[in-house]
Formats: sequence, structure tokens, C-alpha cells
Amino acid sequence: MIEIPQQKPTSELKVLIIDSQPLVHTVIKGALLDIGIKDVQSAHDAYIALKLCEDSQFDMVLIAFDVQSDKDGFNLFEEMKFKNYITKTTCVIFLSADTSAGLVNCVVEMEPTDFWVKPLDKSRVCKRLQQVMLIEKKLYALKYCFDHNEYPTTIYYAERQLLDSTLSHYHPHINRLIGRSLYKLAEYQDAYNFYYKLAEVYDYAWVQVGLAATLLKLDRVQEALRLTKVLLARDDTRFATYDLLADYHIDKEEFQQGYDIIQQATLLAPRSIERNKKSWNLARLNHDRKGQFLATKNMAKYAKNSIHDSPALTMNIVRASIDLATTLSESESAKVLLSTEKTLARLHHEYSTAAELKEQLGVIQARILNLRNNKKDAESIMRNRVKVKIEASFEDTLDKIKAFHEVGLWESSMDLLNQLKSNFKHDSFTGKVLAEYLEQETKARQDVRYTPKELGEMASIHYKNRRYKPSYNLLSQAAQLAPNNTNIALSLLKVLVKLTEDIMLNEDEDKQIKECILLLESEKLTSTQQQNLSEYKSILEEAGILLV
Repeated sequence: MIEIPQQKPTSELKVLIIDSQPLVHTVIKGALLDIGIKDVQSAHDAYIALKLCEDSQFDMVLIAFDVQSDKDGFNLFEEMKFKNYITKTTCVIFLSADTSAGLVNCVVEMEPTDFWVKPLDKSRVCKRLQQVMLIEKKLYALKYCFDHNEYPTTIYYAERQLLDSTLSHYHPHINRLIGRSLYKLAEYQDAYNFYYKLAEVYDYAWVQVGLAATLLKLDRVQEALRLTKVLLARDDTRFATYDLLADYHIDKEEFQQGYDIIQQATLLAPRSIERNKKSWNLARLNHDRKGQFLATKNMAKYAKNSIHDSPALTMNIVRASIDLATTLSESESAKVLLSTEKTLARLHHEYSTAAELKEQLGVIQARILNLRNNKKDAESIMRNRVKVKIEASFEDTLDKIKAFHEVGLWESSMDLLNQLKSNFKHDSFTGKVLAEYLEQETKARQDVRYTPKELGEMASIHYKNRRYKPSYNLLSQAAQLAPNNTNIALSLLKVLVKLTEDIMLNEDEDKQIKECILLLESEKLTSTQQQNLSEYKSILEEAGILLV
């Protein structure tokens, strides 16, 4: 049995109030004094709050969303958890006048003890504090054991407390810890039986999500999917169910389904850095360059002034924008590169560490030069300023691989890619996704030696000279690298229309027509693109080509 330290008496609890409004401090301090808590400290901004936490471990923290400083309360809460100023046994109460769905969803996922809506009333605060503290006292041993990964001990204490009729009001909280402990121990059949029995009595969100999770682990997929369909319609179960389904599809290597689910969840609760990171990795695995770019922008936006903030997030935006530019036309690419250079200038301005990113910035410069058709200078940078070696950062190494490939140093690119694959770990959601992505990259870089933009330009030259078959072959390679690109799909259809005039299409070409039309009809096209699509379809139908 783990040794559980004695819980502090109420009179010895240390409390920190973080809020920019003096009246809030007055109301809460008065309520705390009324219930016997005297050791109360105040912070009116995030900086002071963090300084106080460096010197003291607080038992209760009340934190407002609208904190006067360079951090909002959500980012501050996240940082305090990251730095272990807040643990499982810390009572955390989040305060906010903002009750918008996006904020509430994000805060609930951080699992505070309670959420209070401002303005506050002293008598109600007193009553809520007493209720919260009573729950905390009753669940202290369980939470302590669970916090220290002592799941069998958690179950031991929980089962005995369930026999105590005086704790009947808290049985749902106790049961929740039992269910999570069984799941953590991978006792999925026992966990299913446990949740199933609870579901006959309770309709709590955690019971239903736990039931769905265990059904998936037991491969009872149809039952699980029927249940998750119901849970996705509920506000209190939606996000946990999205994450559950995304993990399930990734485990099954159904990456597009996982990506679709994560995108939906990210739209509803955009502040989650972890979910945006999942969206980013799944976007590149599914060749969605625009989705990749938007995910990196979201990560940087919501990490601003948080524990996650770093120059690497801005570098990721730059890299994603370059990846996007490699799939665009000359004019579209030029616009993206102009925006990219502004982002780079902001990086130099905002981060003094930018000078330390010399090699990474050199790689980015080479990729931009290459996109602007200055291949000679791009190759010179990669030969003379960049080492063919693995970096500590996955993204730094991956960007080198792309740059070496784009400037024509293919052996260096493949050597580095093989090194990265051999050093890579596959034991997490991100690991599984990136491992699959590296396999895709290996195949693509072995088979195709140019960017989609370069392939498109070469195909255009062949098309103008009426060499339609070579044009088709190059565009097929471009589509392999950027399968969701509408411009490439339209160009392919245009070439295939010309091929029908001279030859009978083979099975692969016929399949390519159907795939292009399926993609284009699922995308929002410009009026010109829609007109071109209609024209190509009409010509193909007149030629007797089946389009479905």
C-alpha cells in the first residue's frame, strides 16, 4: 500500500486568488475567512501569480480567465499544471464572466474542480466553497493514489468507501475513479461490466464515454459506433468522444477518418494545442497542405504567451506555408511566399533566439529560393551551410530532407530520411501518425524527384507542345504528392480530354478521370474552375467515357 500523507485541516490551507478585479478578491477573501481559512494571497496578474507559486505550494487556486497580463487565465492554468504548481490534489476553481461554448469546452477539458460564473455573490461563494471542500476532503485519498498511478490501491479504497452509506452523495465521483483505474490497468472486460452496470443507474457523461471506450477496446465496434453517434449529439460528451474515435481510427490506420474527426473537434474547441497538433500531423499525412498550414497558425495563435510559446511554432507556420506553395501556381505561390517572408521578419523581431536558428533559417531560405526558380543558390546553401545529420527536433530534420530533395541532392535527402526512420518511436498517437507519414515520404521521394509545382510546370511545357502523354505522366506524379489539389486535378482532366482524341484510355487513366471528378465535385471551386470542370465532363461524356 502507498503511504498517503495526512490531509491539512481547513485552517491551515493555503489559497491563491488570481483575478484583475479588486472586488473579486474582496468577496472571495471574505467568504474564505467565514469558513476559517486565513492564509490567502492575491495576484492581480499572471506574472505575480507565477512568482508566488515559485515560493509556495497552494492547496486551493481560484483563477480568472480575464487576468491582466500577457497571459489569459486559460494559458496560466495550463502553465501552472505543466510546472506542477497545480496537482491532482489541488482544488482549482476557474472564474469567468465569459460563458461562450469555445471557452467553457476548453476549460472543462483542463478538469478544474469547479467553474464559477462572475459576478460573484459572497453568500453563494461561501456555500459553494463548503460544498467543494467537503468533496475534496472525502476524495483526497483516492485522488492521491490515482495521481501516483496506484490504480489497484485506488480501487481498494474506492470499493470500501462505496460501502459507507454516509458517502452516498459522492458515489459517482468514487465510481469514476474505479472506472478510470480499470481502464488504465487494461482490464477492459471488467471495465465494460463496471460501466454497463453504472449506465443502468446514471447517465453521466463519463459513464457513457467509458462504456464506448471499453466497447472499442473489446472490438465490439457496431455497438460502440451506435453509442458514439448518440454521444456526439451531447454537449457534455462530444469532445471526449471525438478524441476516442480519432484514437480508434488511427489504431486501425484509417487516417482520413481520424483527420475528419479531429477537424470537427478543433473547430468547436480551438484552444487545445494538443488537438491542433493532432490535426496538423493528420493533415500532412492526408496531403492536406492548406489544413496543415491552418493547424500551425492555430497552434501559434493559442500558444501565444503560454508555456507552449516558442520560435519553433512560428518556424512551423513558415514550413507549412512553403509546403503549401509547392503545390500552387506561380502567381499563387508568390503570394504565399510574400506572406512567409513577413512571418520570418516577425520571427526575427519577436525572438532574440532567432540568431540561434541559423541552420534552420538557411534551410528555409534554400526552399524559398528554389520555389523562385533560383535552384543554383538554393543548392549552394544546402551543400555548404547544412549538415546531413539528424537534429534533436523532428521538424528541423524533416525540413532538411525536403530541402535536399527539392534542390536535387536526392542521395542526401534519402540518407537523412532513412536515419530519421531508424531513430523514430511509434508508441503514441503522434508517433503512429508520423511513422506512417515517414513511410509515405520514403516512397514518394524514391519515386518522384520534383515538387508538385515543378512537375506542373514541366507538364505545362509538354502540353503546349502537344506531348500529352508525358504531360499526363508528370501530372500523375504531382497528384501522388498532392492528391487533394484541385488545380492538379483540373490539369489532369484537361490532359486526359486531349488523350481521348488520339488513343483509347487504359484502366489507370480511366480510374484517374473518376478520381479527379470525385475530388473536384467535393471541393468548393471558383466559377472558372467550375466552368472548366463542366466543359471537360461534357467532352468526356460525348467520347463515351463513363464518369461514375
